Amino acid sequence: MPTYRGARTNPRNEGHAAATDIAPVTLVDLMIDRVLDREGGFVDHPADRGGPTNFGITLDTLACCRGAAVTREDVRRMKQDEARAIYRNTYFTEPGLDKLPALVQHVVFDMAINHGPGTAIRLLQEVVDAAGFHCIADGCIGLQTMAAVKKADRSMGKRLINQLVDRRIQLYEGIVKGRPNQAVFLSGWLRRANEFRVA
Repeated sequence: MPTYRGARTNPRNEGHAAATDIAPVTLVDLMIDRVLDREGGFVDHPADRGGPTNFGITLDTLACCRGAAVTREDVRRMKQDEARAIYRNTYFTEPGLDKLPALVQHVVFDMAINHGPGTAIRLLQEVVDAAGFHCIADGCIGLQTMAAVKKADRSMGKRLINQLVDRRIQLYEGIVKGRPNQAVFLSGWLRRANEFRVA
């Protein structure tokens, strides 16, 4: 079985050699690994509306998660474990992405990180509804959305993922049209979106 690379030491060694409690890798661990590989470390691009980021976590997001104001230096000093916890809690568990089919989770999780959970979920709902599976685009995952997405996933399979990628690209292009100074990021955004296409 694969294991999460951050093993935890078991404190109950009571006179014995230190044991290691290995946590199994979950789907969200693997998705977070992918995000961290993509985002890299500390970045402070002058054209980035999110300001300084570390592991892809913005200054505002870090402040919100800590419940206190933070500085550029706080962002720079943030540890990867804290970034992992933010990704898991703020962008996966709290919005309810764990309730979605596994293949859908991958792309919607990345969209949530890039656009915010509410926007990511609305885009999913719009795509599902346009495909003929009634779904109200309210940005929340409830029973209706779960049922509609599961039906769409069973019926459409990979086509659902690729239509989500297309809708995401439309969003990126709309951002650049409204804010031309963001064009510097467009090629990277499109590359990121297209990484989720499935053949």
